[in-house]
Amino acid sequence: MGDVLFRGGSVWTGNPEEPRAGAVAVRDGRVLAVGDHAPDAVGPGAATVDLAGGCLVPAFRDGHVHPLHAGLQLSGVPLVGATTIAELTTRVADFARAHPDLPVVVGKGYDPTLAPGGCFDAADLDAVVADRPVVLTASDGHVMWVNSRALAAARIGAATPDPPRGAIVRRPDGSPMGTLLEAARELMAPVVPPPTAADRREALRRALDEMAAAGLVWGLEAWCGPDEVEAWLGLAEAGPLPLRGELALLVRPDRWREQREFLLDARREAARRGGGQVRATTVKFFADGIIEAGTGALLDPYTDDPHSHGLPNWEAGELAEAVAAVDAEGFQAHLHAIGDAAVRAALDAVAATAARNGPRDRRPVTAHTQLVHPDDLPRFAQLGVVANFEPLWAQRNGVMTQLTEPRLGPERSAWQYPMGALLRSGSLISFGSDWPVSSVVPLEGIAVAVTRQTADGEPPEGWTPDQRLTLEQALAAYTTGTAHQAFEEPGTGTLVPGARADACLLATDPATVEPPAVAGIPVLGTWLAGREVFRA
Repeated sequence: MGDVLFRGGSVWTGNPEEPRAGAVAVRDGRVLAVGDHAPDAVGPGAATVDLAGGCLVPAFRDGHVHPLHAGLQLSGVPLVGATTIAELTTRVADFARAHPDLPVVVGKGYDPTLAPGGCFDAADLDAVVADRPVVLTASDGHVMWVNSRALAAARIGAATPDPPRGAIVRRPDGSPMGTLLEAARELMAPVVPPPTAADRREALRRALDEMAAAGLVWGLEAWCGPDEVEAWLGLAEAGPLPLRGELALLVRPDRWREQREFLLDARREAARRGGGQVRATTVKFFADGIIEAGTGALLDPYTDDPHSHGLPNWEAGELAEAVAAVDAEGFQAHLHAIGDAAVRAALDAVAATAARNGPRDRRPVTAHTQLVHPDDLPRFAQLGVVANFEPLWAQRNGVMTQLTEPRLGPERSAWQYPMGALLRSGSLISFGSDWPVSSVVPLEGIAVAVTRQTADGEPPEGWTPDQRLTLEQALAAYTTGTAHQAFEEPGTGTLVPGARADACLLATDPATVEPPAVAGIPVLGTWLAGREVFRA
């Protein structure tokens, strides 16, 4: 790879000591020089990239994302953006008519706030598709809405017990309503035909291209079983990927001991077949579900259901033992922790692991980190835990007002997404999207992290404004923060001499626009170690 010179615009380097520059020189995939002397550092045959007045920034990294699931979602009923149940059912009907040979109608991404309490009725789907099963997954990924044919095909009736760590929403007479929570979704596994290996590879390819177009060069695939691992490695063997991937290998509470060989084999195969672009050194734990569905694990009962603390997926002692076991094998723990009880259980597991296995640079991650009890805030820095946030969620939108706040009450609602508090306490934070749960575009999340506002600018002063970040802090969480999470080499996530030349060209310098406008800045190009992987 020859020399490349980026010039003709502004550069945000990500280096606090020298944050701004006018040019960047690259050689063999690494930053050679930054600033006024960069043009003199390249050879006479250097290629030039004209920034055209735009702003070059370190490329983004997504600390929690599901590209394979996002790619597969593109092939089902297009549910994203529907604003009423009638619009959802119309889309289902149109899709079913257009695909008469499909044995099951599948879709992902509907808005769970469109029905009271997030509970949808099978009858609404029966009215438009009664001849075959319909299985839809909510945008949060934790809830399903199905029709009566799907319930019958899965043999779910009034006498069917709730599975461990899941719930079948029921009518007053005990019959299943058509909404399945958490592990109850697995009852639909025999009904929905799994995608083929070729389907998975093609879905992943499309998703990675979309991520590159958003300015991303690394992502943590946050839910991997054997099929997901094979899709990534098969695609990597077919040619260079537009980004690097870390695979988080999912372990389950009821069989994590038996999964040890899967973890070791996946890590070994990724090292052998991943071409230096795919690793599998992370293990994923689901500590709980989500607050909006009443399955997030809370220290105190839900405000709207004083008999429920949610659905913790693990016994506290078992979670600590499992985290310690995978840590002893050299894996990084990545713990989905939404409710304050789940966050505390994750922190307790990390503390127990450190006591049992001794000191090492383990960088455990709490994913989403939605509700944190104030007593637990200092523990992140004390334990070296990386707090991963999906910043786009830190706004008082319809999900917050209709589903979250009624379940938490005002005091606990104000504890959510404590980005600013954790930074002030010396903790490290990283950002992600959880795509396809929410937008994969980092700039949209960055705008919310800075404003704590909806796209309509509400509330004017920002929701929980003491948790707002500066623009530089938000950019860092999506660059150096995720690079730290990923155990990347020093300098990664910045444009400084010696660092990998992972860069993203924005049409406008985000520091020159009002914070809400950051969300709409176009991405014009993305470079992975100096190799162009996207140009608008």
